[in-house]
Amino acid sequence: MISSAGESKEPQKERRFVSAEDVAKLAGVSRSAVSRTFTPGASVAPLTREKVLRAAEELGYQVNDLARAVLNNHSRLVGIVATNPEVGFRAHLAFALGKALMQRGSIPILINTGQTEDELLAAQRTLIGHRAEATIILSGSTPKTFVDLAHRNGQALVVIGRSEPGMDQVRVANTDAAARVASIFVERGYRTLGMAGSHSGTPSITEREAGFIQKAEALGAKVLVARGRDSDYAGGLDAGAALLSGQERPQAVFCVNDQIAFGLMDFARDRLGLAIPQDLAVIGFDDVPEAAWLSYRLTTFRQDPNLMASHAVRLIDRRLAEPNASPFLESVLPDLVRRESF
Repeated sequence: MISSAGESKEPQKERRFVSAEDVAKLAGVSRSAVSRTFTPGASVAPLTREKVLRAAEELGYQVNDLARAVLNNHSRLVGIVATNPEVGFRAHLAFALGKALMQRGSIPILINTGQTEDELLAAQRTLIGHRAEATIILSGSTPKTFVDLAHRNGQALVVIGRSEPGMDQVRVANTDAAARVASIFVERGYRTLGMAGSHSGTPSITEREAGFIQKAEALGAKVLVARGRDSDYAGGLDAGAALLSGQERPQAVFCVNDQIAFGLMDFARDRLGLAIPQDLAVIGFDDVPEAAWLSYRLTTFRQDPNLMASHAVRLIDRRLAEPNASPFLESVLPDLVRRESF
């Protein structure tokens, strides 16, 4: 073919994936022989298997998992549903989940969603429409309609990080850990305490806030409370300004996650000239890698994302094996990592 500019142009080939028919043709076998070769446990003659595998290698053939999912009414897809999965501890947990699921032989799909019921249900319908065998929830409260839809479709559902009655969950001892912070502060002699929280109102944040405040007040300490708009660095700056700029200033502050702690610490040092921990003790929650940076050296509770991911995968396998069993629970007790902010 000659173009208007006088240059020779070859017809473009149609782009398509290598098919099982292509492999069968090259190997000189039937299409069903190719299918049996790539079906675990199926019967196929050794010589036929060798021909098929050699042809598949030469052509770059991969099994069509999507087609198998349609035929079998399920797939190896596992959804990870989170709000702002790129922020703070959620980013490390999402990464750990992706790695653990790949090792399991699953295909992880990360869906960044909001926290409203409509947004969560839209994410779930997408996953069920693609026959995902499980969904892992990292953010927000899970509505009953979400749970019911998963159960009706035989989909395993796992919640990570907080208590959700009636659901399979990797539960973090948020309340106990936060109460321990209050006890540590009071034992050190601090009587005016601060709690830097978040208006996001997620279940894990709410549990930490309540656990700290209730224990501190039970021990006779005064608690000053401030919350940022969200559970991020900017929220920490806002909470720091509210807690530290008034006439009464706390001696020690519990921050419900490390991102809030970083913002609060930077505000305290850069805006008010306070020394940490001499003028203000700070304890956070999560132990993201930045907590160990020389700029922060934050004392904080460590959540191990790899451990939590392995628990979540175990729960998926148990639920798929025992679909009618009572809710399963895996508990995680965070360890306090002591550095120099306290």
